[in-house]
Amino acid sequence: MIVRTVLSLSVSLALAMSANAALKDGTYSAEALGHNSPMTVKVTIKGGKIAGVDSAANMETRGVGQFALDKLGKEIVQKQSIGVDNVTGATVSSFALKGAVKKALQQAGATPDELKVFSKKTDAVPTTPLTVKASVAIIGGGGTGLAAAVSALENGAKKVVILEKLGYLGGSTQVSGGALNAVDDKRQKAQGIKDSIQTHYDSTMKGGHNVGEPALVHYLTDNAYPTVEWMEKQGVRFKDKIGAATGSLGQRSHYGVEGSGWAYTHIFENVLKKYGDRVEIFTDTPATQILVKDGKVIGVKGLRKGKQPVTVDAPSVVLATGGFGANVEYRQKVNTGVWKHVTLDKSIGTTNINKAAQGDGLILAEKAGADVIGLSDIQLHPAGTPGTGLMQDIITDGRNRLFINTNGDRFVSEGAPRDTLCNAIFAQPGKTYWLVMNKLRFPDESKTNSFGVSMTDMLKLGRVQKAANLEELAKLMNVPYEHLKASVDEYNKAIENKGKPDKYGFIATNTDDAKMVEGPWYACKKVPTVHHTMGGVHINTKAQVLGKDGKPVHGLYAAGEVTGGIHGANRLGGNAIADVFTFGRQAGASAAKNL
Repeated sequence: MIVRTVLSLSVSLALAMSANAALKDGTYSAEALGHNSPMTVKVTIKGGKIAGVDSAANMETRGVGQFALDKLGKEIVQKQSIGVDNVTGATVSSFALKGAVKKALQQAGATPDELKVFSKKTDAVPTTPLTVKASVAIIGGGGTGLAAAVSALENGAKKVVILEKLGYLGGSTQVSGGALNAVDDKRQKAQGIKDSIQTHYDSTMKGGHNVGEPALVHYLTDNAYPTVEWMEKQGVRFKDKIGAATGSLGQRSHYGVEGSGWAYTHIFENVLKKYGDRVEIFTDTPATQILVKDGKVIGVKGLRKGKQPVTVDAPSVVLATGGFGANVEYRQKVNTGVWKHVTLDKSIGTTNINKAAQGDGLILAEKAGADVIGLSDIQLHPAGTPGTGLMQDIITDGRNRLFINTNGDRFVSEGAPRDTLCNAIFAQPGKTYWLVMNKLRFPDESKTNSFGVSMTDMLKLGRVQKAANLEELAKLMNVPYEHLKASVDEYNKAIENKGKPDKYGFIATNTDDAKMVEGPWYACKKVPTVHHTMGGVHINTKAQVLGKDGKPVHGLYAAGEVTGGIHGANRLGGNAIADVFTFGRQAGASAAKNL
């Protein structure tokens, strides 16, 4: 696999730059505020030079912040400089590391003038236009793009080129919870779960307000499990236990053994490496134009590091650019549907990577003749972190957790669809609520969740409140104890009356449903956050992009969140990852055959 990286100054020149630095040998520690939490960085000086940068004591996101720390740490040592480029899409982590190393250099005796030398830029971006030829060009290197690339190669593509705007692969898929819905007879029957493909289809249509395109929904639900099997052949390991993502309307969610969407993306990235020079990847290279001639797609243009024009000559192009959840201006412009009564301004965060979820692919597609549908179908998730919208702290999926308002009362069925949950939250005082759980969910506080973070970490950072009993928890939450106790009792009664709805419509049917009785208890403040955009490029079941005339745009394919018509007006929790890999796989196969 060829990965294009930015040209740099020679190591000898970088070493020469630091030759005058009167650094004292030793190991120096410095703290910095990362994206997710404070972290400690250790810098080793040997022979007056930077010999090592250790940032292992961090809780940054796998594949994103952790990737940036590892990459930049090695570059700093190699180039003897902190003037290395930030990793696009992980700028907070990048700045944090470089800031910590600077502090360590100061501890080692570097003067202000010497620090200026250490901070000089070491990367030189080429400006000479570059042209490469490929069988398939893929715009976007997230989960969808990775799946499409592997599938294209399996189906005969001689060469695949990926253009990715971020500084790493994986996109928003790898920071997702990783829930993948699929009817799985073997795993579900072992847990006593009754399910069927028809039930999955019906739930998807109903949950999407019956506006999803039946053919696309059928393709998703019919092929979700074959996709699971295909992913397993690539090396993905799924847990045997089937769960239920928030708003999944069924217990059919698969989770990777390694946790979060990273469990999938890093496997597919490793698979691509096995194809050698049949794969070429350009990071930091957003696509700028899909090339069309005589009604046929002939390639794509991009701009690397904002300076080098890149042209990929290819008869097939796959759009895998994700949604537009982080584009505040755009989402407000198209917000005329299910959330028109809510202002989706910057006060509402997003779970997606901001740099990635800007809707770039929609603009490219429309200019290439694509039809775009359902843009007003935007999904909010009920479990965003106040201030950021991120969900990478306490795991909220599954059962045995209560939605409690600031009065200490339950106010909605915890098993309801995501739009119902969010509407109920908006109706509460302060438009917020407490997510309450107990020992049932966290029997071992040291065990890490799917994002690699433990309850011990969350408590240390103050993101979760802990109490030995309900009375103590009520004081921490500043809610009436009698209200909180009544809410817990109410939920437990619903568990006793399994199969019967309580006054909020909650029905205990999941095999994991159990009474919440024993402490310790945990509470975490949550708010709605923009999670998924269901509208986008119009496709058919072959992942061919359709024009406004309903006919395929020859040579153009799309899959994942950039497409519309699959999830209707509300996506079921766990259906996005199923979509990413099911339609990503199909897009790659169709593109390889140039259907």
